[in-house]
Amino acid sequence: MESTTHKLYHVHGFDSRQHLENYFSDKPDMAFQEDALKFPIESLTKTFSKGHIRGDVLIDLSNGSFVHHLYAACEFFQHIIVLKVSDRCIMELKRWLDTRTGAFDWGHAAKLHGEIEGRSDQFPDKEEKVRSAIPHVVKCDLDKENMTDPVLLPPADCIISVWLLDVICKNQDDYKRYLRKFSGFLNPGGHLILIGALGETFMTVGRDKIHVFTYDEDFARKALVGEGFVIDNCKVKKRTAVSDLSDYKALIFIAAHKEK
Repeated sequence: MESTTHKLYHVHGFDSRQHLENYFSDKPDMAFQEDALKFPIESLTKTFSKGHIRGDVLIDLSNGSFVHHLYAACEFFQHIIVLKVSDRCIMELKRWLDTRTGAFDWGHAAKLHGEIEGRSDQFPDKEEKVRSAIPHVVKCDLDKENMTDPVLLPPADCIISVWLLDVICKNQDDYKRYLRKFSGFLNPGGHLILIGALGETFMTVGRDKIHVFTYDEDFARKALVGEGFVIDNCKVKKRTAVSDLSDYKALIFIAAHKEK
């Protein structure tokens, strides 16, 4: 399938529950456990454990309805504000937040976080901490100057964005433009944490192939520096998943801060 026929995440949306089942479940044949579950949890736990990224408000700008990347963050921020572009993703996330029947079970990810953190017996409490830290799930429009208009968000001490830039950007200019918008949410000196996929052109959700912007580590680094960020840490992990659902070559984790 040519990239021109791939669906755009923020325009066409996707089946958010199928996305979770494909990439984040605890099924024995789930190929992405190392890449999609362990890599974000491990990288974020290690980064936050250093203690220099903390504050009052954290904004989460990520694709889909996953929550496992917030387990480490909830220990260091009072409030986590989640932004989503899709009503379907909001509904799926709220089902988990409200502990409704049929909500996606994240127990395996919470347990994995506990094992990485060295406190595997406390994983049920971790899920409740994440729930209580999220006061709002806000729908955003990426094309608006203020993406959350008419809602005005408080300045954030940190933004986490996981695999969102990959699926909303069509080209390098888009990537830089969205970095600029993200920067506008941050306090001076605030931190931006990005997780993305390198060398990817598509991801499959159900019957749909979703467009993914293809970039490499060098571009990501230069884009951040060009938008006024100082890179504190950058790590690239080669793909381990054996699956034809997506064609990414590696994963990238970047922690940076906004110059004052």
